[in-house]
Amino acid sequence: MPKQYAPLAGKAMVAHTLAALAGVSRLSWTLVVLAPEDDRFETALPEAAGPFLRVARTGGATRAETVANGLAVLVAQGAQASDWVLVHDAARCLIRPQWVERLITACWDDAVGGLLALPLADTLKQERDGRSAATLDRSGKWAAQTPQMFRLGLLQEALAKAGPAVTDEASAIEALGLSPLLVMGELENFKLTYPGDFELAQRLLRSTK
Repeated sequence: MPKQYAPLAGKAMVAHTLAALAGVSRLSWTLVVLAPEDDRFETALPEAAGPFLRVARTGGATRAETVANGLAVLVAQGAQASDWVLVHDAARCLIRPQWVERLITACWDDAVGGLLALPLADTLKQERDGRSAATLDRSGKWAAQTPQMFRLGLLQEALAKAGPAVTDEASAIEALGLSPLLVMGELENFKLTYPGDFELAQRLLRSTK
């Protein structure tokens, strides 16, 4: 099944993500952008309907296209170019409301916006043919997380110019010559990708109950 619906601690992964976002008082509402053929959401989250949660089946072939389509939905539903919008990965289901609030507070008066991120702590290796070919300088390098927070109009412009290859919103903003603010994230805010990630997330979710 799509990983956002994988069961974790008794709920679909995306249910944990949305529950955390629902606890962020400064968010007006949350838009979930799904693939057009997604027929699982309402079944997996029967309790999700409400005034602060909306769904759009406008997902695209790439992350950038999906986000751009989601922004267009926000505009169609009354959002303004000057409004702040936060983009978050459903697969970062360990996000906590206080971390999102930290990002909002840090970026609120910033001219550009920013993202949660962590400075790299591990030694960084360059791989070649399955072997370590070189050690890279990790100083000044951060691992990007989400949410990432930018003005809606600015993000629309950035994504339109950057094209589909960008892997996060901050890189599209950077391509405009701007420098997003790096806001300290948390180690637990990792993206579930590998089988071991699901096992770790399950333990962490159960330990917080």
